[in-house]
Amino acid sequence: MLKINLEIKKKSIAINEVSILRQSRQASSLNITCGSKQIIKKLTADGVLVSTPAGSTAYNLSVHGPILNLNSKKLSISPISPFRPRRWKGKVVGERSLITIRNLNTKKRPISAVADNVEVRNAKIIKIKINKKIFFNLLYDKNNSLQKKIKIEQSRKETNLS
Repeated sequence: MLKINLEIKKKSIAINEVSILRQSRQASSLNITCGSKQIIKKLTADGVLVSTPAGSTAYNLSVHGPILNLNSKKLSISPISPFRPRRWKGKVVGERSLITIRNLNTKKRPISAVADNVEVRNAKIIKIKINKKIFFNLLYDKNNSLQKKIKIEQSRKETNLS
């Protein structure tokens, strides 16, 4: 008997965030762990974001995730349109964490994983961790520092649109 392994592993780098998104009309069904600790047993949602401090003021902020200080050494796990549990707000974890996201129903509820702009479709298990061997220069306007922008976003009050 011949056994064929159809599991394909792909690696990618994300500076801002990793987005786990539903691929069909069905909401995703996810299990999220951090190391050996279970973060959430079953999340039914459009998806989940794992954001770095650099990415926390973009897509993560728009899904009501926390703004992380650039020097925080943290990652943010934020649900995208959670259905069950509806009130789950996500979790902030340390930079040494290994975050594992499992698709609980690959046939009926396929998901894709997007690391910044690289997409992997029909993902089953996504593992996310910080790579401390990679360094890059962050460019910004001297007159409007990123730290200043984060402080403004954190203190901004939401306006009532009615």
